[in-house]
Amino acid sequence: MLEESYAQTVESQGEQLIVGRVATRSSGKFISKVKTLLKFLGPAFIVSVAYIDPGNFATNISGGSKFNYNLIWVILWSNLMAIFLQSMSAKLGIATGQNLPQMCSKVFSKRTNWCFWVVAELAAMATDLAEFLGGTLGFYLLFRIPMVYAALITAILTFFIVYIGKYGQRIVEVIISILVAVICISYTMELFLAKPDFTLAGLHLLVPSLPNGNAILIAVGMLGATVMPHVIYLHSQLVQHRNKDLTEQDKIKHLKMERIDITIAMNIAFIVNAAMVIVSAAVFFRNGIAVDSIEQAHQSLSPLLGAASSGAFGLALIASGLSSSAVGTMAGQTIMQGFVGLNINDNVTRLVTMFPGMLIIALGINPMQALVLSQVTLSFVLPVAIIPMLLITRRKDLMGSLVNKPLTNMIGWLITSIIIAANVVLLLFTFTGQV
Repeated sequence: MLEESYAQTVESQGEQLIVGRVATRSSGKFISKVKTLLKFLGPAFIVSVAYIDPGNFATNISGGSKFNYNLIWVILWSNLMAIFLQSMSAKLGIATGQNLPQMCSKVFSKRTNWCFWVVAELAAMATDLAEFLGGTLGFYLLFRIPMVYAALITAILTFFIVYIGKYGQRIVEVIISILVAVICISYTMELFLAKPDFTLAGLHLLVPSLPNGNAILIAVGMLGATVMPHVIYLHSQLVQHRNKDLTEQDKIKHLKMERIDITIAMNIAFIVNAAMVIVSAAVFFRNGIAVDSIEQAHQSLSPLLGAASSGAFGLALIASGLSSSAVGTMAGQTIMQGFVGLNINDNVTRLVTMFPGMLIIALGINPMQALVLSQVTLSFVLPVAIIPMLLITRRKDLMGSLVNKPLTNMIGWLITSIIIAANVVLLLFTFTGQV
């Protein structure tokens, strides 16, 4: 009996030892995978800032305050389009080892590239205009700093964020990620205070609806504020930091990791955008307030939800303006150097992209009107970024094993058609005086 009992004990301990070793190996593999993923996280977080910029604040707040939860589905579909386009931009950068403007300079004629460059530079300036104005408005609303001085503070902080990039892209990724976290925390707080109807919000997320003709305009504006051309150029550059001396297998792995990065970052952007619409619907629509400007939204939050809510809104706007303005400046550098090979001093490039915003503030022009004009400019520019990217990524001689599959090309052209049609509608409404 003693021998049998001893044998059972030894056997039991052996089984426990084997289970322990398997568990250790499993946990070791998991930790290793997490460490690998962390090495690749970053580029998409920089890009995601463009999807939660001050332009999104304006359109999402307007949509929620005027049409309740009805337009949340627009945020979902815009985000899906953004994930697809950013994945394609990253794939181009990984497969070719160069960014989209650089590839355009190789594939298309010199005259065509000069046209691309002019249009893309206008996009960078128009985008940066809205984002620069957002940061300035945030300082003005939260700290009551005069607009001119708030603009100078925004410019200095933007210069600082981009300048830090000389010490490595990873540092910029950390700073931008912190600013994105501030926006997320601020809107989580807003959601907690607003107490929305999540069941109704979930229904409208899954079931598309347009209450009336005016809702079409707001829906198109939400799409136009979400899908941004400058980060399509920029993403193909940001992946180069981790794209050195790779084999074809390494490139496939890099793209897989980058798609995870994009999925995480874009869905965070989706949650923030959806939260903007939900909070606006729960606070403003419920109280019969149709909000037409960022300033009005900030002023209305305080009496309705308290000072903490308006403070969180102002803080989110500052974080959004600073981060997106820095990203716009980085995109301007990529564009200027890629299409036509202009090696202009980085500080000059930053000044060029920030100058329109500073000029508008100095002249006292209505920031919201400037925001609308910037969206009109982006309507023209978006196809100029997407179409060359589709033409390049379908070529096996340029993309190798990462060339687009037929289904990918089909989806790409479908998305492009939808975006172009939506932006044409936005243009028509703008020029007929309905926006």
